[in-house]
Amino acid sequence: MKLTKFNVVILIGFLAILGVVIMQVFLLNQAYSFEKKEVESKIHYALLDVVERIYVDNNTELIVNNQIKKVAHNYYVVNVNDVFENNILEFYLKKEFNKVNLGLDFEYAIYDCGSNNMVYGNYIAANGLANKKCEDCFTGNQDLTYYFAVRFPTLNQNYFNSLKQYWLYTLVLFFVLIIYVYSVLLMLKQKRYTVLQNDFINNMTHEFKTPLASILIASNYANSQQEIKDSPKLSKYIAIIIAQSQKLNEHIEQILSLAKTDSHNIELNKTKVDLNNIFRLIKENISLKYPKEISYLLLFPKNYYVMADEFHFYNILYNIVDNAIKYTPENPEVTIMVNENQKYIDLSITDNGAGVPEKDLPFIFDKFYRVERKDSKEIEGFGIGLAYVKKICQLHNWKIKADSTLSGLTILIQIPKTDIYE
Repeated sequence: MKLTKFNVVILIGFLAILGVVIMQVFLLNQAYSFEKKEVESKIHYALLDVVERIYVDNNTELIVNNQIKKVAHNYYVVNVNDVFENNILEFYLKKEFNKVNLGLDFEYAIYDCGSNNMVYGNYIAANGLANKKCEDCFTGNQDLTYYFAVRFPTLNQNYFNSLKQYWLYTLVLFFVLIIYVYSVLLMLKQKRYTVLQNDFINNMTHEFKTPLASILIASNYANSQQEIKDSPKLSKYIAIIIAQSQKLNEHIEQILSLAKTDSHNIELNKTKVDLNNIFRLIKENISLKYPKEISYLLLFPKNYYVMADEFHFYNILYNIVDNAIKYTPENPEVTIMVNENQKYIDLSITDNGAGVPEKDLPFIFDKFYRVERKDSKEIEGFGIGLAYVKKICQLHNWKIKADSTLSGLTILIQIPKTDIYE
């Protein structure tokens, strides 16, 4: 797979979320180990205190070591090595477990020397409700004489409940990971559609250019024939064919240019471009396209040379001026101004048209976006001119923005002074 910025961002994001998930699982395991150790300590010290109380009641000395033996994760055998009563043992178990805040269900059994079996004691529920007993869960120990066993049937459930906030964080994290993976899949799908769209546009426009070039060659040749010149009606028809073919060719060129910028196939060839000369060429070409009278006002404090790709620089300025005239129905006036500050020169192009509504202003540089107007059906275009302008400005690392007032629309291009020569 080709390593692009898009792929790198996806990979870094995936690794970051995966790292957070692994860290969360590690913390969950640590919390579980800590909780387990704490509960086991409470059980051990509570049972040890029970044995000590029995010895105090019997007025004997505690001579047995290692009285508490953990047989299973929830099963303990306690060697008393002295006589004790069933009801006394239950009382002490309840008291000591409550003392250490061990809110667990437990059941106990006592070894009977006479029958050589474990005699079931009782099931003590933390919530006070009766629960199913498990008399067969207790087994004897041949090495001990006076002892009892305690079992905690809800111990695992208690661990889970104690860590419920960690489980919640983990579930949220996995949910975020699922959303991220789903979003990435959607983006990859969208990217694939975009590539297919660009391929289609490129193929379609190239297929159009060949027959269109033939139409223009044939039309220009026909227009030069004496028979056509002698017929006003035929001359008019040929002129219409040539004019409309040229318009179509302009649209195709715009689509091709935008497709190239989207696919990052444009390589800028930067040279020193004379700003005054660029606008002189634009005025000459605009006058050929629009027969109406156009007023230009150039406010340059001095002559500037811009380090830019001359072809694309001309195109973006032509697009802006063309839009300014196109959307000004009567007596178009275009003001081109340069303002200098410490870091940039601000190149602004202002028209005297109706401007752009506030709700549409953030989207005028979006591809295929057209502002709703009364005359939008009469004015030709696909909404790609300003999108192309923004792309070229971004490739030059320039900033572009638009500002609209009742007196018209202003397009402002900020060019760093590092790209300016006098």
